[in-house]
Amino acid sequence: MRIEIPARKKLVYEARLPIRWGDMDAMGHVNNTTYFRYLETVRIDWVRSIGCQPDPQGQGVVIVNAFCTFHKQLEYPGDIVVKMYVSDVGRTSFESWATIERVDDPGTVYAAGGATTVWVDFPAQKSAPLPDWFRAHLE
Repeated sequence: MRIEIPARKKLVYEARLPIRWGDMDAMGHVNNTTYFRYLETVRIDWVRSIGCQPDPQGQGVVIVNAFCTFHKQLEYPGDIVVKMYVSDVGRTSFESWATIERVDDPGTVYAAGGATTVWVDFPAQKSAPLPDWFRAHLE
């Protein structure tokens, strides 16, 4: 399955991360599971940067699916830039997208991924409408 990032999207965050020696696998490239860690790190950093602190007694975002398409192998050493986008804002959810590029190879997408992201009332364990303050960051 190949899922394409939509042309209509909003850039909401960008972060630079190091490729660590331990990110590689026996084949000498970054392990595929590590890409999901990169995406998770940037997603969490983004929501925290806009004032959405993880709170199991309150509300916040969760992902209900995730994907990553691997275009080119990442290898140690180096740094990556992860650019995060959003689209398709609904009542309780939105689509989040990301691209991963090497700092020393700008413009080349090494991987692209995304997730359906839902606003959740954690104590109730169900989706809730996106708050206006959060929606303002998405639209």
